Amino acid sequence: MTRSARRTRRTVQVVGASAAALLALSACSSSGSGGKSEGAAGGAEKLSGTVNVFAAASLTESFTALGKTFEKEHPGTKVVFNFGGSDSLAAGITSGAPADVFASASPKTMKVVTDADAASGTPATFVRNQLQIATLPGNPDKIASLKDLTDPGLKVVLCDKSVPCGAAARKALDASGLKLTPVSYEEDVKSALNKVVLKEADAALVYRTDVKSARDKVEGVDFPESADAVNDYPITLLKDAPNAEVGEAFIELVRSAEGQKVLTEAGFTAP
Repeated sequence: MTRSARRTRRTVQVVGASAAALLALSACSSSGSGGKSEGAAGGAEKLSGTVNVFAAASLTESFTALGKTFEKEHPGTKVVFNFGGSDSLAAGITSGAPADVFASASPKTMKVVTDADAASGTPATFVRNQLQIATLPGNPDKIASLKDLTDPGLKVVLCDKSVPCGAAARKALDASGLKLTPVSYEEDVKSALNKVVLKEADAALVYRTDVKSARDKVEGVDFPESADAVNDYPITLLKDAPNAEVGEAFIELVRSAEGQKVLTEAGFTAP
């Protein structure tokens, strides 16, 4: 073999080896990026840890159900709820209470949080709710309208005007031009409803979702003025959320078709 032929053969071998190395490197790189993409499509990292959700009392039943669904869909997570009057929850958040998510029963109480720069992003309305009159089972006092609640012989309970259900009740009463003096003002809608459940009051102005959740313990009466006092429910991730990733995922569930189904079945309406 001539010197020129040997040089040519050696060159071909080097080029072939280099090409093989490049192909191998490309294959490794391709395999690695494929794994990342698959991970991203499958939800990237596995969610874990506790998420603290501050939510309006009227969301108790529906959010509790969604919390169980969330924990089942994301093993290793735990949803802890703090239910109460939206005003009290907002005050707690702005005072530094550790929370990841806030779901309020009105834009007004959510504004307390956004004004304090405690929300992450813009809150989104996820459901609406409307008032109903809760009466004793069978409606023994034959309450058929908002005006009937002004009967001096009736013991009527309202939510405090500082909480959304109380503000909505006041708005409905003002729209009808009625004056009503309740036997008590309650700190949240569940407390108002329980007065009727325990037969300590004849009627209460609460949300239709609460009447529905009480089943046969109370009877609900619709009244046209409630259309003037529909409450929007906003939800937001909080800026100092200890577990923001899980908080975002819980909000996604609430706003998903699955979450909306649970909420509408509880008596809420879509925004």
